[in-house]
Amino acid sequence: MQLFVNTNLDNRLKAELQQQLPPDITAIFRHDVPQEEQKQAFQTADFILGNPPAAWFAEPLPNMKFWQLDSAGFDGYKHVQLNAAVANMGDYFAWPCAETMLAGILAIYRCIPELAVLQSCSEWVGTPIRERTGLLRHKQVVILGTGTIGQAMRQMLSGFACSIQMLARTDPHADLHSADDLKAVLPQTDIVINCLPGTAAGFFSADLIQAMKPGSMYANVGRGSTTDEAALIDALQSRRLGSAVLDVTAQEPLSGDSPLWTMPNVLLTQHTGGGQPDEDAGKVDQFLKNLTRFRAGEALENAVDLARGY
Repeated sequence: MQLFVNTNLDNRLKAELQQQLPPDITAIFRHDVPQEEQKQAFQTADFILGNPPAAWFAEPLPNMKFWQLDSAGFDGYKHVQLNAAVANMGDYFAWPCAETMLAGILAIYRCIPELAVLQSCSEWVGTPIRERTGLLRHKQVVILGTGTIGQAMRQMLSGFACSIQMLARTDPHADLHSADDLKAVLPQTDIVINCLPGTAAGFFSADLIQAMKPGSMYANVGRGSTTDEAALIDALQSRRLGSAVLDVTAQEPLSGDSPLWTMPNVLLTQHTGGGQPDEDAGKVDQFLKNLTRFRAGEALENAVDLARGY
């Protein structure tokens, strides 16, 4: 049997993976195969690690038995139909994503980006900046999405005594379930944190942006496609919104002429939110763990339904 590894692993991890594979499974690494042969190697594989091009799934894959995504999100594969078990990385990226958002929110409130620029210029301003700092403590927060990132975000914010409401369409434990529910609370909300997947494209509309509390903050660690970016930029430029922390944007990499680059009330973290030490090693570990479970007939960790998006 064959394992097709789409993830671009370094030589150390390739060797470790090969050493830990069962003897009846041979690993084929996409980036070691000539480009014209990569798709064929994928189509004949029994197991997949990583996120191959969605177009490769257009043809039947009779051998595929188990596919381990190397991401938490998988909205790009929502139209893929497979007779195979599929799992994602679950909450592996949730905690670093939540930490990135928390760091960005705190940075905005405490004027850290401005202070970092002043430090690079050896310029001391001091007291006038103190007067413009804010506090995260006791803020009214709405988190969009009750998945792993949203739950991690909620746990972190609880340490700041924030009042937190969560939105999810189908989760019965959520506080809000629709755009209308959200619109009703936005005028009293200090921070909106978007953790929605790409399947919620366009959800945070211009209408919702218009309903936000003047001077409030918008943070997005979900997908850029979930937000009306033009309306967000307009609200930030006019200062109806106070600030934004954006790990994701509608276009990535962000185009050089986007006004988001130069807006002093915007902090861009360039889709680094899920980053962590030895990230690829965690992907290999999760694949091997789930491969063992799959071959033993046990339930996979973080099994997903591609069509449903979760």
